Amino acid sequence: MSLVGLPLLTQPSVLLADNTTMIAIGVGIGIVAGSVGMFLLLKVTGIANLNAAKKQAEDLLAQTKTEGETLAKQIELDARNEQVQRREAIEKELETSRDELAEKERRLAKREDNLDRKLDMLTLKEKNAADLEAEVKKREQAIEGKKEELDQIVAERRQLLEEFRTEQKNSLLRVANMSEEDAKREALKVIETEVQHEAGQLIQKITDRAEEEAKDNALKITLQAIQRYASDHSSDHTVTAIQIPSDDMKGRVIGREGRNIRAFEAATGVDVIVDDTPGVIVVSCFDPIRRAVASETLTKLLDDGRIHPARIEELTEQVREDIQQRIVKYGKDALIEANIQGLHPRISEMVGRLHYRTSYGQNILKHSMECAYLCQVIAEELGLDGNVARRCGLLHDIGKAMDHEMEGGHPAIGMEFCRKFGEKEAVLNAIGGHHDDIPHTTPYTAIVMAADAISGARPGARRETLDRYVKRLEQLEGIAKDMKGVREAFAIQAGREVRVIVDPARVDDTNCNFIARDIAKRVSEEMTFPGEIKVTVLREMRTVEFAK
Repeated sequence: MSLVGLPLLTQPSVLLADNTTMIAIGVGIGIVAGSVGMFLLLKVTGIANLNAAKKQAEDLLAQTKTEGETLAKQIELDARNEQVQRREAIEKELETSRDELAEKERRLAKREDNLDRKLDMLTLKEKNAADLEAEVKKREQAIEGKKEELDQIVAERRQLLEEFRTEQKNSLLRVANMSEEDAKREALKVIETEVQHEAGQLIQKITDRAEEEAKDNALKITLQAIQRYASDHSSDHTVTAIQIPSDDMKGRVIGREGRNIRAFEAATGVDVIVDDTPGVIVVSCFDPIRRAVASETLTKLLDDGRIHPARIEELTEQVREDIQQRIVKYGKDALIEANIQGLHPRISEMVGRLHYRTSYGQNILKHSMECAYLCQVIAEELGLDGNVARRCGLLHDIGKAMDHEMEGGHPAIGMEFCRKFGEKEAVLNAIGGHHDDIPHTTPYTAIVMAADAISGARPGARRETLDRYVKRLEQLEGIAKDMKGVREAFAIQAGREVRVIVDPARVDDTNCNFIARDIAKRVSEEMTFPGEIKVTVLREMRTVEFAK
């Protein structure tokens, strides 16, 4: 509708009506908008609540699931614990059953052992009874034989008595017909016969007493000689392994194409072993003097650093002269220390050479000095010449200074060498016979043998390699175990004693003596050892019984 044509008074009303309509429309639109907004708000809120509810439901579900798993694990753990407890209970019952079964088996075994022992005792008793019966029969037979012998002896004595009576009658008749001189002569003859018998008994008694006193005196003299001479227990030995500062020196020792080592071996007469052993070069030679020359020469070459053929020959000659001078000095010092005079210079030189000779690790020169002193002590105790004994002891092993250059044993070599330079017969016999190679013609030979054994057999004087030592012990035990009736054998005290345990059921006390003697005899014949070996045989009877 248009308002242009209306009067002016009616226009405000029309405007008011239009405003109201507009307000109503605005209110409607607002209501609609509010409703839409409320709807949207409610929708958003509902969605949020729904999401929260979903999340709460999921959390509840997860919590329920976790609690269910925990409960299931707890139930499973309880079940396992119950299973373990039941298993332990069952195992405990089984263990108890096993213990009871083992106890029953032990009792049965014990009873079986007792039955076996009783059976063995019964068998042994039956055997002893049989042996006793056989012994009784043997004794009865012996008694019968002795009765026959006794009857025969009685008959012989009766016959002798009849002959004596007849002889007495004849003697009385002879005496009655004798002159006074014949009667005296007959009486003296009877007295002489009786005195000779008593003198024989007295001589036997004196001889036995003298043997006992001789043993006691020999032991006393030996102990006194050992106590009066105290020497170092460890002995020197020749060193053949040369220490080098580094393995680079091995190449310099060998030289280009081996010319240095060939020149060294040609100049010294030894074999040089250069192997993979770190820091060591080995010098090998059967001659101890040449080995000493080579060792010292090589040591000086390593210290000097100039290693070439000309230098090797120069140093070798210098060292050889130095060692020869030392040998002479060692010999003179030994003679001064032993207080021996009038010895040929050549023999003195050979005594000095013993400084470079060893036997089982024992220095022969020191060994000879020990023997010289021990011989003097023993000889003076026996009332002999101590100077001669000392000379014999010092020279007894002189053959070892040259036995690698000559054929034969060192006693024969030493005896012939000293014979050339006018030594006395007593000294020569002691040198050649101290190993029983020739008969003894003087008491000094036995004295040297005793001193040699004392010096070589004392603890620490000599040494052996481990293999030889073990082999000797095994051989010693093997000889003892080969004897019949021997149960066990043990080598003790570094092989200087063997303990033998015999079976008491097979060996009696009397047979123990024969076993000890046979073992000692076989050891002496089949083994080589310094000093002596003691054989001890043990027989022990044990009877065991159990109280039940």
